[in-house]
Amino acid sequence: MQEHTKSSSLENAIALQKYGVGQPVRRKEDDTLVRGKGRYTDDFNLPGQAYAYVVRSTHAHGVIRGIDTSAAKAMPGVLGVWTGSDLNAAGYGPFTCGLPLKSRDGTPLLQTNRMALATDKVRFVGDPVAFVVAETLAQARDAAEAVALDVDPLPVVTDPAEAAKPGAPQLYDHIPNNVALDYHYGDMEKVNAAFASAAHVVKLDIENTRVAVVSMEPRVGLASYDKKTERYTIQVPTQGVAGNRANLAKNLKVPNEKVRILTGNVGGSFGMKNINYPEYMCILFAAKELGRPVKWLDERSTSFLSDSHGRAQKIHAELALDAEGHFLATKLSGYGNVGAYITGVAPGPLSLNTGKNFSSVYRTPLMGIDIKVVLTNTTLMGAYRGAGRPEANYYMERLIDRAADEMGINRLTLRKRNFIKPNQMPFPASSGVTYDSGDFQAVFNKALEISDHENFAKRKKESKKAGKLRGIAVGSYLEVTAPPGVELGKIVFDPDGSVQLITGTLDYGQGHASAFAQVLCAQLGVPFESVKLVQGDSDIVHTGNGTGGSRSITASGMAIVQASKLVIEKGKRAAAHMLEASEADIEFADGAFTIAGTDRSIDIMELAKKLHDGKVPEGVPGSLDVDHTTEPVPSAFPNGCHVAEVEVDPDTGVVEIVRYSAVNDFGTVINPMLVAGQLHGGVVQGIGQALMEHVQYDENGQPVTGSLLDYALPRADDVPNMTIGDHPVPATSNPLGSKGCGEAGCAGGLSTIVNAVLDALSDYGIKHLDMPLTSERVWRAIQEAKGTA
Repeated sequence: MQEHTKSSSLENAIALQKYGVGQPVRRKEDDTLVRGKGRYTDDFNLPGQAYAYVVRSTHAHGVIRGIDTSAAKAMPGVLGVWTGSDLNAAGYGPFTCGLPLKSRDGTPLLQTNRMALATDKVRFVGDPVAFVVAETLAQARDAAEAVALDVDPLPVVTDPAEAAKPGAPQLYDHIPNNVALDYHYGDMEKVNAAFASAAHVVKLDIENTRVAVVSMEPRVGLASYDKKTERYTIQVPTQGVAGNRANLAKNLKVPNEKVRILTGNVGGSFGMKNINYPEYMCILFAAKELGRPVKWLDERSTSFLSDSHGRAQKIHAELALDAEGHFLATKLSGYGNVGAYITGVAPGPLSLNTGKNFSSVYRTPLMGIDIKVVLTNTTLMGAYRGAGRPEANYYMERLIDRAADEMGINRLTLRKRNFIKPNQMPFPASSGVTYDSGDFQAVFNKALEISDHENFAKRKKESKKAGKLRGIAVGSYLEVTAPPGVELGKIVFDPDGSVQLITGTLDYGQGHASAFAQVLCAQLGVPFESVKLVQGDSDIVHTGNGTGGSRSITASGMAIVQASKLVIEKGKRAAAHMLEASEADIEFADGAFTIAGTDRSIDIMELAKKLHDGKVPEGVPGSLDVDHTTEPVPSAFPNGCHVAEVEVDPDTGVVEIVRYSAVNDFGTVINPMLVAGQLHGGVVQGIGQALMEHVQYDENGQPVTGSLLDYALPRADDVPNMTIGDHPVPATSNPLGSKGCGEAGCAGGLSTIVNAVLDALSDYGIKHLDMPLTSERVWRAIQEAKGTA
């Protein structure tokens, strides 16, 4: 037997210094992806596959009188043309929302029960009504154009406030005034009393604009059906295979084991790819009908129509303060535009999540939330990076700046006066959640320091000399991460010396493979290079809620830590046998099992190999493998403070972000390089929404931002260099002390960029503008303020 040596212990210790928790380890997948060797869904093909194309409504609202498919069926290469009646005959179930949300009267969320293809009415431009499968994609597209859809148009409504009025066009007979959820939170009697006693009340009407996701990789699916086993398989980009398999099986009305989901590399999602869509049901149906694989690939133009959108709220926000500027209570009321159908988690960001995150880092004793989730003749809504968190923090920070200006209190002073203090932790927030940790004042102070805030006045003078307006904003944020859920931590030691780590969160650009391997290395001392992350096969990943809500490192991290402890327990029993010692005398450290008080030990990888190679007596584990599922992992509370500095050209309205700084508390940081990347990406998406992105419809419900010619996205020259700092306060709710970071950039970016622009425009007395702050919108505001419009 080859026993562990002191030199190998040293090697393990050195490896941990290089690859352990807190080290900026490069992403394992970079070599593959940068070289173009990644395997995305469209890179997969199956022998004999056919191609699908979806027929969509060009009307935003109307009654379907008929769908003539005869001409399409007769075209060359066409294998089949199906409508909603065909899928309904197959017995498939509807797409629903599983969130247990209730209206103020206690009634549950009203479901739209969307079928894969519309049969009675079309409810938005892009609503799928039929699909064609042919030998080639070109043949399928040509045949789809030959499908004749007969629709009697109905009146259209795209604005949620208008849709909720009596007499507005009704999308569903069973949903009066199009209000699917009348969400309420808080004791309004106490809230109203606080407002009545307030020395000052600030009020704002704010639109949080609808945005398109525009992921680099469009949605795509490759479906097959095994007649012998009666089993469906679909290759599709997701944010987690286990949860999506359960939802898809529910729609197909088959047991979970009759569905297999495979996910390779994913080219972005931001929440959009974490729900099932009609196209997937269609190609699974066709694969079964035709007895051959069927592939569907979205096009960018139809992605704008069919992918779920994000944000889309019209909010009236209020903040009550005493004479010294202490917060007494807050109110949010208004509308969330959920689109034409309710699926996935769509109502949550518009209602529950907005309320849970609104109080942010501030001592806000009372809060009242009243938001109507309203159906309109627009594309369906879904989660989008932050999913209610950036929205809520945006409303709070806008209110604070406005209150400071109206009361004549310095904006920084007003924030400091209302921060929750470290000695108040754990803190029961008015949102109903309890913060476990944080030092918001210290984060704030560090942000002021690294942004050189004290010298802003000098920079403003320099900008003025150059004919520019300069503005600055400092904004704090706090996020309540995804609600508690279980997670898989499965560890398998393979005979070839590799270690499989299997967990339910899924990487679509975040770099899970490196961060998770670092955690496993720190726990077990296994070589970093030996760890292989397995995430994309629902036959292997049987449990997990997927990646979303900044939950990956807290959820999978806890699963890895707990599973590692089980590996160590098994290892001690096996090492005791191998070393011919009592199990009670076996210790584990630096990747080795050692007989206490001796230098006799065995490396964990050597032990795993020996267990594979030989038989062991009864009572000794035959391997170190474990398959563990955690109890629900609690939410965490990442927070931070961002500082944005902008210049505005008053002659053109052009906004340039000239400085950007951020200090964040993500608890224990596993990989600072990956965290910085996530933060940068989130800020850029915040820049996009704040300055340029806006999905818009005309009076007929036709989208006028249906391509990248009409819908602006930030480019490299729109993004400033960023100064990043951190002030970690470890979470107490998970063993790693981590808090999650994936959505924080958006939460900090929206408010600081908008507030900085408004600070610059304050020279003209401009107090509020809604996003996006395009050059035209800014220029017009300046002209109106000058009285020359």
